[in-house]
Amino acid sequence: MSAPMRIAVAGAGLIGRRHIELIEASQDCELAGIADPSPAAREYAQARKVACYADHRALLEQEKPDGLVIASPNTLHLPMALDCAAAGVPALIEKPVTETVATAQRLCAAVKRTGVPMLVGHHRRHNPIIKSAREAVTTGKLGQLTAVVGLWLLKKPDDYFEVAWRREQGGGPLLINLIHDIDNLRFICGEITEVQALTSNKVRGFVVEDTAALLLRFASGALGTVTVSDATPAPWSWELSSGENPAYPRQDQPCYIFSGTGGSLSVPNMELWSYAQQAGWYAPLSRETIAPPAFDPLVEQLRHFCAVIRGEEQPLITAEDAMGTLAVVEAVSEAARTGQTISPGRLMEQAA
Repeated sequence: MSAPMRIAVAGAGLIGRRHIELIEASQDCELAGIADPSPAAREYAQARKVACYADHRALLEQEKPDGLVIASPNTLHLPMALDCAAAGVPALIEKPVTETVATAQRLCAAVKRTGVPMLVGHHRRHNPIIKSAREAVTTGKLGQLTAVVGLWLLKKPDDYFEVAWRREQGGGPLLINLIHDIDNLRFICGEITEVQALTSNKVRGFVVEDTAALLLRFASGALGTVTVSDATPAPWSWELSSGENPAYPRQDQPCYIFSGTGGSLSVPNMELWSYAQQAGWYAPLSRETIAPPAFDPLVEQLRHFCAVIRGEEQPLITAEDAMGTLAVVEAVSEAARTGQTISPGRLMEQAA
């Protein structure tokens, strides 16, 4: 059996602590240290009897970890990842890969120049439900994909917005929440080539949006709609319908529908609808339930990260791939601002 990987974590906030717990519970790795300047992080590290550094660069120099999980605020993703690349330390970067497509371009260039692998934490790609949906689409089980429906509808509590940045641009459901769904749709259906969008802040009146409606064109020719709102009591979101995070009360409802010429699949309840014999609206539909295996995608992501460090696997989500997801989210904001159809690919070309 290979020696455990020594993994450090930069950022001991909510998601950082989840990574730390997973590292401590894993047989593949062990915690090499924590980088976070806050007094709360120092106390947290002392309770775990692990070294804590105010600066991630000191951690990299002193501890020489095999890998670093970057769970810091978004503005620090790029400088931390660049320091990892310079030190030859692979990184697992929480989403979004960086703040903007332009900064993501800088990271991609550093990865290409140094050859140091970077894995981005769009962890839902490791979820067996998402993997099964991708297989159904890519293997032709649904025939030719024609239409995609995505829903992210729920109500955030009022005290969520007591944090100031959540009331400002960049703190709303587009960048914080929709980015997960966009990554899921890209992973399952392929690239998104055109975006149209409308946004509204009518409910709360904050600068940031509370509701958005998207129209998407995929490279395959399929069309998609996505409706987003964090201001409505509703069960139609990945958080509430997937059961991935037990903190959310699970609802037996779909949040995605993938429709093709041969069948349609609702996700995450994984109901496959098709015609058993003659096709057409007068014929009865048959319903089949697909049952993927159950496991924690964050646990699988950590195992995968260790395998990437050892050179046994290639990153499932590279910095360049994650930049594609970020470009779609930027295209949504630009389309809503201008009223125009925006190409995510063109945004990446302009940022290069």
